[in-house]
Amino acid sequence: MSTADIREKLVEYIRVADDKKVKAIYVILEDHIEEKNDIWTKEFTDEMNRRSEDYESGKTKAISHEEFLKKADALIKKR
Repeated sequence: MSTADIREKLVEYIRVADDKKVKAIYVILEDHIEEKNDIWTKEFTDEMNRRSEDYESGKTKAISHEEFLKKADALIKKR
């Protein structure tokens, strides 16, 4: 069974499961769920601030989303 199939089955199960089972599943996964959702650590925000300052000062160059997609498509086509 593929990971996508497993995800689909889990989502469907949780959607219809009784409250007690949903809470039990959450307790088992709580630490992992909180880790994944808590990306805004001090290190992360410091790095984002540094990158923003570099961009605003002209130290680094950024490209638009559209430019990024064009470059990515070109690289994919090369392969």
